[in-house]
Amino acid sequence: MATPPSPSAILRLYSSTLRSARSFSSYNFREYFLQRTKDTFRAIQAESDPTRVRAMYGDAVKELTVLRRSAIVNQLYGGWKLAVETQERGAREFKTRGDN
Repeated sequence: MATPPSPSAILRLYSSTLRSARSFSSYNFREYFLQRTKDTFRAIQAESDPTRVRAMYGDAVKELTVLRRSAIVNQLYGGWKLAVETQERGAREFKTRGDN
């Protein structure tokens, strides 16, 4: 019987998955995968059955490989920035009515 993954292995996988999720250029995909990653690893953290933890860890590893490939494709074909995305301070000043 295999041992469950160590807490440090789970933490490394979590940080790798977050890094891959943050690499999406599309805001909606990026936010969705960040939230999904957090939810997945909260579920792993709450699980007490070692067999189930091992299975969830294996699924997360598989999802990470898919996430990395998807992020690369999204970066290649990314679209425009949305209005809800943060802009760099000072990079662009917005004028209000009456400003000339």
